[in-house]
Amino acid sequence: MDKQTNTLMEESKKKPVTMTGAQAVMESLVNEGVEILFGYPGGAIMPVYDALYSYKEKLNHILVRHEQGAVHAAQGYARATGRVGVSLVTSGPAATNAVTGIADAMIDSTPVVVISGQVGSALLGTDAFQETDVVGITQPVTKWNYQITRADEIPWAFARAFYIARSGRPGPVLLDITKDAQFGSLEYLYKPTVSIRSYTPYPIIDPGQVEEAARLINLAKKPLALIGQGVVIAGAEAELKEFLEKTGIPAAQTLLGLSALPSDHKLNVGGLGMHGNYGPNLKTNECDLIIGIGMRFDDRVTADTRRYATNAKIIHMDIDPAEINKIIHADAPILGNVKDSLPMLTSRVSNNEHEEWLEEFRACYRIEYERLIERELYPEKPELTMAEVVRRVSEAFNDDAIMVTDVGQHQMVAWRYFKFRQSRSVITSGGLGTMGFGLPAAIGAKLGRPDRPVCLFVGDGGFQMTIQELGTIYQSKVPVKIVLLNNNFLGMVRQWQELFFDHRYASTELINPDFQTISKGYYIPSVEVTKRDDLDKAIKKMVSAEGPFLLEVVVEKEGNVFPMVPAGASVEDIILE
Repeated sequence: MDKQTNTLMEESKKKPVTMTGAQAVMESLVNEGVEILFGYPGGAIMPVYDALYSYKEKLNHILVRHEQGAVHAAQGYARATGRVGVSLVTSGPAATNAVTGIADAMIDSTPVVVISGQVGSALLGTDAFQETDVVGITQPVTKWNYQITRADEIPWAFARAFYIARSGRPGPVLLDITKDAQFGSLEYLYKPTVSIRSYTPYPIIDPGQVEEAARLINLAKKPLALIGQGVVIAGAEAELKEFLEKTGIPAAQTLLGLSALPSDHKLNVGGLGMHGNYGPNLKTNECDLIIGIGMRFDDRVTADTRRYATNAKIIHMDIDPAEINKIIHADAPILGNVKDSLPMLTSRVSNNEHEEWLEEFRACYRIEYERLIERELYPEKPELTMAEVVRRVSEAFNDDAIMVTDVGQHQMVAWRYFKFRQSRSVITSGGLGTMGFGLPAAIGAKLGRPDRPVCLFVGDGGFQMTIQELGTIYQSKVPVKIVLLNNNFLGMVRQWQELFFDHRYASTELINPDFQTISKGYYIPSVEVTKRDDLDKAIKKMVSAEGPFLLEVVVEKEGNVFPMVPAGASVEDIILE
């Protein structure tokens, strides 16, 4: 960093300093504690990139290969660290390329700030070269968005953007900056936002709601806790364990809430929903109490809501008032941050055990293991299964890696068979189900947590959607471990075609390239495994590699993911095979 830039940074913290809008963008990022940003330059954002050149010591810019990858990488960073991820793109097609990542971040409550360049303010509305109304386009998929047309708006807008993105239920914010605002000058003084009128990110918890929930818990004979990502976002893992261990209530996790509770915890009864474990689904309609903690009763969890939790009272703990009673009526809603509401609830409930009820879940697991899991993990057929690959990789990392996935069959298998010791260990696209998410998200996760191994599971379909990000891995030397589960199919779609469309495989079989040659072209070491006898040796080679590594495993071509709750069915209609 040059002397002039360093002086600007120090002075901007004390008194107003004259600088350009582009410099103000850099200063604002530094003042918000940003260390890494993911982006791709272009004409309308060029002044900002020029300013970035002088901030190399403070801001590590990762040059991605596609703007969608920039936002997914920022998501991976945010999910792995709990901090705000930042993306930087230019106008027009670059901004529209970023929309998928923004929408994904919105539905999965991921704090990201996307900064887009825009044509000069005098050209707005004229269909100028590479002009799009990105503010209008992203309004439905952002917590807040704003177009900056004057340089002096930058400090206020950035402070507000980061506050909104990270506070309450997190989410994406977009700042669209016209080119003349980047070139313009201002008297810069940064004041972090600590509150916004009419925005209440942390609702005040009603003690009466907590008392009613505690009463229902103390009366319950067959309660079940449903753990969502809200626990992870709030950093309430310890509070969750204290609550569960005092009450003895079995707990099941959503896809994004999976690592909130260690895999081997005595009260962990598995995953929820369409491809979740047998017990949590089958027993839902036997429950007399459901406690949703930081989860939103998504359709993949509830299936047919008319036949969901038919005998249960519902406690719903959530920070977002829009989620309360949106899908499932709550008999005892507790609105607030679970970091605060869980201890309040724990202090009011009785010490209890539900050993007989827990044993019913264990019995379901034994059935699931004997009829399904055992043959998936130890198959007699010659073809490799996704499950055995996932479990062996998990064990090779001592069940302590950050698992990133793309979307599809491999995602559900990884969710089922990868094991976890600590929180923030699952990074996947949940609500939007974005194929192509995995590779760039793994890059962001590893850069955010260089101290932890990051292992990506990806299918051959999703891999090719953002395969160009192998270039980012090579250029930025990101030591991501990639496990490509190759079945030469769009596997999840094919499974539905098999089960519900009479084996009519319409446009789901893939004629794939030579992934080993592609990996070599990006200077990434790789190995292909087609035989079971070669698997462990290849996994060991991947784990011990100092840099990035691609392990391609050819798995059974028409394998299915079970258990499964068919679309439109009840959770108790779950099928094992």
